[in-house]
Amino acid sequence: METRKVQRLGPSTLAMTLPAEWAHEYNVEKGDEVSIRMGGKGTLSVMPQSVQSEESEAIINVSGLGAVSVERAIVAQYVLGRRIIHVEVGDEETLQSEHINAVYNAETQLMGLGVIEETPDSIAIRCSVDPEDFTLDNLLERLESTGSTMRNEGIKSLAHTNPDLAQRALNRERQANKIFVLLLRLIFTSYQNPNLARAVGLTDGFPLIGYRSIAKNLELIADNAEDIAEIVLNAEGHALNVEQTTMRRIRDFTEEVNEISELAVDAAVNRDYDTAIEVRTRFNETNDRDQDILSDLPDMDNRQLLQVREVLVSLDQTAQYAVRNAEIATNLALNEESDHITIK
Repeated sequence: METRKVQRLGPSTLAMTLPAEWAHEYNVEKGDEVSIRMGGKGTLSVMPQSVQSEESEAIINVSGLGAVSVERAIVAQYVLGRRIIHVEVGDEETLQSEHINAVYNAETQLMGLGVIEETPDSIAIRCSVDPEDFTLDNLLERLESTGSTMRNEGIKSLAHTNPDLAQRALNRERQANKIFVLLLRLIFTSYQNPNLARAVGLTDGFPLIGYRSIAKNLELIADNAEDIAEIVLNAEGHALNVEQTTMRRIRDFTEEVNEISELAVDAAVNRDYDTAIEVRTRFNETNDRDQDILSDLPDMDNRQLLQVREVLVSLDQTAQYAVRNAEIATNLALNEESDHITIK
C-alpha cells in the first residue's frame, strides 16, 4: 500500500498529490476535473472523468470459434459491463450462419441487448441498460420471487396433474437467467466504477462480493425449481404416485422452503441479523423433512420412488441455499451498527 502526506493549502483546505502512474494511465493532467466520492468506513474514491464517460467496447474475433463459444463470449462481455460488443471475422471472411445465430441467441438471453449494425463480416450489439434504472436489492428480490413462483407452479402441477403449470415454470427460467446475468453486470460494473455503487442502491462497494454469492445461490434455486417442473413433465400422468396426505406434506414443505428463501433475501437487503437468525432456526426445524417423508412412503416402483426423492431433494437444496444466503446476510448485518453491534 502506498502512503501520501496530506498538506495544507489554506485555512480550510487540505490536499495530497495523485500517483503519477495513475494519472498517466487515465490521462489526468493539470486542470482536469476528477470526481470525489465519500464512502463508508472512511473511504474516499477519486474517479477521472474519462472513466465515467467512456463507452466501453469489446471486439470478439470469431474466426475458429464455434457457436457456443461465441455465445459465451458475448455473455461474458455483457457481464463485464461492455456497452458495445463487436462480433467480427478475419480479413476476406464473412460471418457464418452459426455465428450470426449465436449473436441473436445471446440477444434473447440478455436484458437490454440489441443489434445496432450488421454487415457480412461484422455485427455490432449495444447494451442499453442504465444502472440507475435498477437497484441490486430489488433485482435480488425479483430473482428470489421468480424462483419461488417457478417452484410453486411445479408443485401445484404435481398436485393437480396439470402439465401446463409445469411448462409455465420452465418458461420462466429464461427470465430468471436474464435477471441473474443483469445482476452480474451491475455487480461487476459497480466494482470497476465505485460511483455506480450508489446508482444501484449501495453506499459503498463492501456488499458486492456477498451479493454476487447470493445471486448465484438464487440462480441455483431457480434451477431446482426447473428440475421439479421437468420431473412433472416426465412423470407418468404428470403426477407422483403418492397418497393425498403425502402430497399435502410435500406442499407444506414447499411453503416452509418458500418462507425461508424469502426471509434470507430480506435479511440480506435489510442487513437484519435477527431475520438471519430466524432463517437458521426455521431451517433447523425443517431439516430432514425430506427424509421423514421418504421413510413414510409405502413400497413403490423404483422409478416412481426416484421421482419423489428428486422433488424432495430439490426442496431440501433450496432450503440449504437459503441458509447460505442467511450466512452472507449475517456478515453484511454485523458490519453495521445495530442494537446488537457497536463499531468503534
